[in-house]
Amino acid sequence: MKFRPLILTLIISVTFFSCTDEKSNFYVPTSADSFEYKVDQFADLAILRYQIPGWDELTLKEKELVYYLTQAGLAGRDIMWDQKYRHNLEIRAALENIYRNFNGEKNSDNWIAFEVYLKRIWFSNGIHHHYSNDKMMPGFSKKYFDNLLVSTNTILTGDAYEVIFNDKDSKMVDKTKGVDNVLKSAVNFYGPNITTEDVINFYNAKKQPDQTKPLSYGLNSKLVKEDGEVKEVVYKADGLYGESISEIIKWVNKAVEVAENKPQGDALKILADYYRTGDLKTWDDYCVAWTKATEGNIDYINGFIEVYNDPIGLRGSYENIVQINDFDMSRKMSELSENAQWFENNTTLMEEHKKAKVVGVSYKTVNVAGESGDASPSTPIGVNLPNANWIRASIGSKSVSLGNIKNAYNNAGSSGRLKEFVNDDEEYELELKYGALADNMHTALHEVIGHASGQINPGVGTPSETLKTYRSTMEEGRADLLALYYVYNSKIQELGLVDDWKAVGKASYDGYIRNGMMTQLIRLNLGDDVEQAHMRNRKWVSEWVYEKGLKDNVIEQVKRDGKTYFNINDYDKLRVLFGQLLRETQRIKSEGDYDAAEKLVEGFGVKVDQDLHAEILKRNEKFEGAAYSGFVNPELIPVYNTENELIDIEVKYVNSFEYQMLQYSDRFGFLD
Repeated sequence: MKFRPLILTLIISVTFFSCTDEKSNFYVPTSADSFEYKVDQFADLAILRYQIPGWDELTLKEKELVYYLTQAGLAGRDIMWDQKYRHNLEIRAALENIYRNFNGEKNSDNWIAFEVYLKRIWFSNGIHHHYSNDKMMPGFSKKYFDNLLVSTNTILTGDAYEVIFNDKDSKMVDKTKGVDNVLKSAVNFYGPNITTEDVINFYNAKKQPDQTKPLSYGLNSKLVKEDGEVKEVVYKADGLYGESISEIIKWVNKAVEVAENKPQGDALKILADYYRTGDLKTWDDYCVAWTKATEGNIDYINGFIEVYNDPIGLRGSYENIVQINDFDMSRKMSELSENAQWFENNTTLMEEHKKAKVVGVSYKTVNVAGESGDASPSTPIGVNLPNANWIRASIGSKSVSLGNIKNAYNNAGSSGRLKEFVNDDEEYELELKYGALADNMHTALHEVIGHASGQINPGVGTPSETLKTYRSTMEEGRADLLALYYVYNSKIQELGLVDDWKAVGKASYDGYIRNGMMTQLIRLNLGDDVEQAHMRNRKWVSEWVYEKGLKDNVIEQVKRDGKTYFNINDYDKLRVLFGQLLRETQRIKSEGDYDAAEKLVEGFGVKVDQDLHAEILKRNEKFEGAAYSGFVNPELIPVYNTENELIDIEVKYVNSFEYQMLQYSDRFGFLD
């Protein structure tokens, strides 16, 4: 499970280099005192960079391990592009060829619009917006594009050409109620003629070899229809995406040779076997081994993992994150994971839905050393894996907070938008003083306590089977509710995690309601429904407690000078409401109550008050900060002596989004 950051308020300086500049111009100084986090801004997007604290404290062997794991991740980059849409790689190749070879006027509005369009596609790993899932339309005409194609000897024809300008495949993931979600979604997990009924029938016909350890059917395959027969095409070395997967295996095997310990090395070997065979039992074996491998300074996430991009929540997107342990923060947060059972015992869940033994909850603050696939350029700030419920129940899970990513966000921010949407000075000052800590605590509680909590009733299917299209937003909302219930509780101060639990809790509640009710709407076009799973869950949680608290005026809607605000009048009663909704949300998951999930999400999480939305967008117009942010990765460069022996791996901080995207296409374009 991923935990994405709430809306970011950034004012970004634009740094641009053409692709003909000297390579040395694409790096920035590495001094911590003068580090610049801001790289670029365009459309609704901002590009940042992050540092790797403690890199020089690693041994050469540890650096080598990090390097191999990042290369393994980047080797699969094109898989994510193709998974998102069947024409993405073809379109990217054409646009990049134009970008490299166009020698015409580069100060025109048309060329600038072309550059922005290409950069938006790079950011989203395809032609659909990374968050809204809507197809991004270019700001230049078809005639201008035709001229670019001719002048650069670029060939792009057929559907890949037409789809840039027409209204086909307008939604990568369509979760609209009452339509065939699979057929309507452009995501490339399914052939164009596959329906939701085809998918359900196909997997209903498959038998689980062990009902207590259900395999994640569909996780690493594409479903197609040939001559009327539905078939699975598996991702593996000699199957779909084999060129990239063979490269992943190569780098994973190199990582095995420098593993920090036997459990870590054994897990990597199983990962390589999984990529070779595509066998889902091997994937579960790997997840078990990876979860148990908790020692060492280096860890990683690699595989077809999160199912948010699948309209029915079965198929995993490729992603990779390589992490270095942040020892000081991890020691502090271990207090939380060591007390996971206390949190479970004292929650509002029905007794039959509580876990008698919360096992293996491992939480660390880590620093990212490299990301790719679904984790890049847009990245989570926290991750809890594995996703299989039976592994989490019997073995446990790993939760991490990406410390240097959150630090980069915090250092690149602006308070202007915050001041616009808070109700009063008290709320503003509380956010300035405790907001960052409140976010950290919410993330930790969400990942460690939230995702680890609760159990499914015997005989009830997995959430993918029972809750279907609502599975992701229900799970994220459930984890949020656990975090909200406990972030305003003296226990976190007893554990030494905060100095003033009430202040931290109030800041957390203020920020959550402000975002869920208002500021996240900045990310939507007027008239849009809420589609993204995390946005939906923040909305249905916020809207539900607002409505249920109307009688006692728990949250008050304030109208002042033509502007809307939401003020929390009673934090204690709000916590009670969070607890009530938590109990119901867990019941829905435990019992597999699809109708209740549908009622909750559709009733509170999808439709937007158009008058309020228009107001929010108008109030936001004066801010130059982007609604979304992502990152360029540091570049890891092996250093050899005169005998060609590896003596170091140097970190270079990239100064150009364009440079990194073009370099990745050159070095890791195995599926072109």
